[in-house]
Amino acid sequence: MTEGPLERYDALLTTPELVILEMEAVSKKDAAAQLAERLFQAGRISDLAGFLAQVNAREHQMATGLPGGIGMPHARSEFVTRTSIAVGVTRHGYSLDFGAMDGPATVVLLIATPASSFSEHLEVLATLARSLFKENFRESLRRAHDAEVIAELINSTLVFFDH
Repeated sequence: MTEGPLERYDALLTTPELVILEMEAVSKKDAAAQLAERLFQAGRISDLAGFLAQVNAREHQMATGLPGGIGMPHARSEFVTRTSIAVGVTRHGYSLDFGAMDGPATVVLLIATPASSFSEHLEVLATLARSLFKENFRESLRRAHDAEVIAELINSTLVFFDH
């Protein structure tokens, strides 16, 4: 039996539907809300408001900005049905302060993991951070202008990841 497109996507951490190109967010909270909405629509989180409250609480504990214009808000939550990453690339002229020392973010990755998946959560964060510290990877995300390509870049960096 061959798998259809939905089954193929279900195994992936991100899909083109979880990518927002030309995102016009006015704050990191707004960016998280837009990205979480995509996760909710895809059935990857069960309670949008509950999940966002946890993301925002986490953001208050410690800044999630990485060098090179990356924001990486994240939360482990009982509202997450499967580990997922939603990606936003801001429209030209938009940038968001995620507390990085070198300035605001133009690429935002919202990472959602189930509450029970502590080691998986750390593994995803660490693996993504390693890739995001590479300038060529960050530039590839910014220049893709194609949700399919961005999803593939994110998924391929975590290809070994058994979830």
